[in-house]
Amino acid sequence: HTGFAGLEGRVRAAYPFLGSGTIQRIAHAHGTQTFAIFGTATSMADCGRDFGHGLTECEVRHFVDREWAQTAEDILWRRTKLGLRFSAEEVRGLAQYLGET
Repeated sequence: HTGFAGLEGRVRAAYPFLGSGTIQRIAHAHGTQTFAIFGTATSMADCGRDFGHGLTECEVRHFVDREWAQTAEDILWRRTKLGLRFSAEEVRGLAQYLGET
């Protein structure tokens, strides 16, 4: 496969522990940068904290370090579109991780 289907297949092969919907979201959002974000991860535990709905600490670190994201709102609504899925508790957990009050 070539194009997006090929990329999605390579992401799925490299990171089979990620859910199908997460793989699709991540491949679409990050393209080939997905491999830099997840590196040598072989399990969810290697990805750090799971904030919910497939958003992991390694992806959040990428947003902060490479895309200068500073708030949960920015990550959940602008960068991942996961805002509708996150509960208030999950949003608080991400905000606390990011050092928001």
